[in-house]
Amino acid sequence: MNTLPENTLKTRVPQEEVERVVKPAPSRYRNEIAKYIVHRSLDCERCGKCLEVCTHGVHVRKPGFEYFGEPNHHLCIGPACAKNGHYCVAQCPKQALQIRENPMYRALGDCRWSADLILATWKMAETGEAPSDEYDFNYECGDSGGGFDKLRFKFPKQPPIKLDADQIDTSISLNKRKDGRPEIKIDVPWYGGGMSFGSVSNVTQLSKARAAVAWNTFTCTGEGGYMERMRPYDDHMITQVATGLFGVREETIQRVPIVEFKYAQGAKPGLGGHLLGDKNTPAVARMRETVLGISLFSPFPFHSVYSIEDHMKHIDWVKHVNRRALISTKVSTPTDVDMVAVGSYSAGTHIVHIDGGYGGTGAAPDIAKKNIAMPIEYAIGKVHNFLTDEGVRDKMTLIASGGIRSAHDIAKAIALGADGVVVGTAELVALGCVRCSLCASGRGCPRGIATTDPELCGKMDLDWGTQRLVNLYSAWRKTLVGILQRLGLRSVAELRGRTDLLMHLDYTNDIR
Repeated sequence: MNTLPENTLKTRVPQEEVERVVKPAPSRYRNEIAKYIVHRSLDCERCGKCLEVCTHGVHVRKPGFEYFGEPNHHLCIGPACAKNGHYCVAQCPKQALQIRENPMYRALGDCRWSADLILATWKMAETGEAPSDEYDFNYECGDSGGGFDKLRFKFPKQPPIKLDADQIDTSISLNKRKDGRPEIKIDVPWYGGGMSFGSVSNVTQLSKARAAVAWNTFTCTGEGGYMERMRPYDDHMITQVATGLFGVREETIQRVPIVEFKYAQGAKPGLGGHLLGDKNTPAVARMRETVLGISLFSPFPFHSVYSIEDHMKHIDWVKHVNRRALISTKVSTPTDVDMVAVGSYSAGTHIVHIDGGYGGTGAAPDIAKKNIAMPIEYAIGKVHNFLTDEGVRDKMTLIASGGIRSAHDIAKAIALGADGVVVGTAELVALGCVRCSLCASGRGCPRGIATTDPELCGKMDLDWGTQRLVNLYSAWRKTLVGILQRLGLRSVAELRGRTDLLMHLDYTNDIR
C-alpha cells in the first residue's frame, strides 16, 4: 500500500494555505537599480506638467508640499516615451528634465545574466507580468553569444490553430513508470532547485517552499538537511541525499513525495559541495549534525556507489523507507550522460535530472563552472534521443537544469527534449540578487538572500519573498502559454522534442 509508515503519519501537520494570486511586490529598496535616471535641474518651476504627462508614475510630488521628491527611476521607460506623446523631457516648459542611462545599469550583471534580464526578472517578480515592449528590456535571452542565447523559435506568421489561454495545459507528470507509486503531476513544467540551509537563508528556503505550494509544484531542500519549519510544506518538498549525507535521516526521507540522489552538479562536477566555515553557524551545524565553524566538504562521488547495481541498492533503500516516494537522480553532464541516464532507468529511478555547466551560484569555482560539464542544450538532446532509441523515453521524466533563466529558456529546453526544468538562480534574482558572486563568503549576500548572517537574513520578509516568487511564476506561465499559442500547441507535452520548431542563429537550417 502506497502510504507513509504509521509513525510518520502521526507527525504530519495541515499544509499551510498559500494563494496563487498576483499582488504588487515592489522592491525592498527605496532606490532600486534602474535602467534610466531622471535628472531635474534647478530650472524646474514645479508646474506639474511632468506629473500630468507621465503615465508610469515616475514623478512624485510630496502630499501637501510643492516640491518634488526623488523620482521613481525604475518605472521610467526612457526615450521610448517619445513615441507615445508622454515624454516629459520634451514637454517640460523649462527643459528642466533629462533622462540618462544609469551607470549602475552598465555595471550590472554579466554575459549570461545581462542587466536587461535581471531588471526584467525584477519587474516580473514585482508585477506578475512580463515587461511590456515599452521598457525595451531584452529578457528573452542574455548576451553570452552561445547556448540558449543562440536559439530562437520559428514562429509561423499565423498560428496553425487558434487557442485560448485556458485551453493550454502546462502540467507535466513526474512518474511515468506506472509502478504503483503516486502519479504526481505539477501545474507548471518547472520546480525549484536544491538550495541548502547554510548556502541560503531560511527565509529564502521558506519563500521557495511557499511558492511551490501556491503553484502546485516542488522545491528542493538541497544537501544541508531538512528544516523543521518546512513541515507544513512537506507535500511539495524534495529532499536531497548527497554524498556528504549532511542531515540525512530516515525520518526526513519519510516526510516527502520525492527523494533526490545528487551524484554531481553541473557547476562543479567532480568536486562535491562545499560550505565555508564562516557560514557554518550554530543553526547550520545543528541541522547538518557537524561541528560549529568548520568548513564542510562533500566527497565525490558516493563512496558506496561505483556501478548501476550500487545505485539500485540506494534506490531500493529509499523505496523501502518511504513507500510512496518517487526517486530522482541528479547527475552532471559528462560525455556519457546518455549512458548514465539509461542506467538510472534500469536502477529504478523515476526522474533523471541532468545539470549542465551553466548552473550554480557565486559559490561554485569559475574554473569548474566554465570548463568541465557539457552545456545543457547539448546534453538534453543527447539524453532524449538515446532514451528514445532504447525504447524507454516515455517511461522516464527528463528534467534539465543549469542556466535556465526565463520562460523562453524553459520552452527551448522542452523543445530540445526535456519534459521540464529545474530553476535556481532565477528565483534568487527575483528576490533581489544582483549577481555579485559573494554567495560563498562569510556574511555572504548583502541583500540577505544567500547568507546565514542573522542581521542580513532579517532584511527580507517571508511574505514579500513568497509573493515575489508567486508573481515570477505567474509571468513565466503567461509567457510560456503565449509561446505555445503562437506555435499552435495545446500543451507543453506537445512541445517536447520539437527541434523542428527551433533555429540556431549561426545556421540557416534546422539545428537537428
